[in-house]
Amino acid sequence: MQKSIKKYFPLFALPTFVAFTIGFIVPFIMGIYLSFCEFTTVTDAKFVGLSNYAKIFTDKTFVHALWYTALFTIVSVVLINVIAFVIAMLLTKGIRGTNIFRTVFFMPNLIGGIVLGYIWQLILNGILANFGKTLVYSEAYGFWGLVILMCWQQVGYMMIIYIAGIQNIPGELIEAAKIDGATSGQVLRHVTLPMVMPSITICTFLTLTNGFKLFDQNLALTNGAPSDMSQMLALNIYDTFYGRTGWEGVGQAKAVIFFILVALIAMGQNYLTRRKEVQQ
Repeated sequence: MQKSIKKYFPLFALPTFVAFTIGFIVPFIMGIYLSFCEFTTVTDAKFVGLSNYAKIFTDKTFVHALWYTALFTIVSVVLINVIAFVIAMLLTKGIRGTNIFRTVFFMPNLIGGIVLGYIWQLILNGILANFGKTLVYSEAYGFWGLVILMCWQQVGYMMIIYIAGIQNIPGELIEAAKIDGATSGQVLRHVTLPMVMPSITICTFLTLTNGFKLFDQNLALTNGAPSDMSQMLALNIYDTFYGRTGWEGVGQAKAVIFFILVALIAMGQNYLTRRKEVQQ
């Protein structure tokens, strides 16, 4: 049976490989090529070398969006993971209605980003109206609006992952630590956290990449206002490609840099957390 599977594996894998090639590899290679071209359509691309990449760092909106996205990602990763872990710890204590609470916390993750952005725009603008302000009054308002939105959307999903990790901790391990006189804080630090490191790795990876790739919520909540000051990288690339005539190649070059940044950050984070797991 195993020999038959190995024999026919290429045949079964072929449709998936063809679809992956057409849907990802070919567009990816074309995208890299177009980042070195001036074009309005794929058929009229004219090679211009590195000039598109040179224009990127003269674009102040891109530099601002880069730092704005980095700051947002750091803040959202920390808040989402801390809140999700705390809720997961509370919901594994055997309190009544745990399943209901898990469902309620998870439900926001099922709502689309555009819809979620408009919902929170109405809520936050309604609150800020009492102070004569709106989300687009300054970049700080938009920043914290996005942080609140992302926490509300993703905490429940990360909570589920943390609950799975906490429930896999052997009960006798915690009991042994308590018998040896360990306090609740010591149990958390020396038993719980090391044992849930795989969950921490997954959640950190997801929140990190989601933070850098954020687009729908940013578009719906502030659309970069005021004056592109609350614009994140994905929205900046979109606006460059579709909103600035003659800058299509620059937008494509930004997209390539964006891909490299996200890939490097994701691989670096994964390496560091995996190394931490081995040390534990």
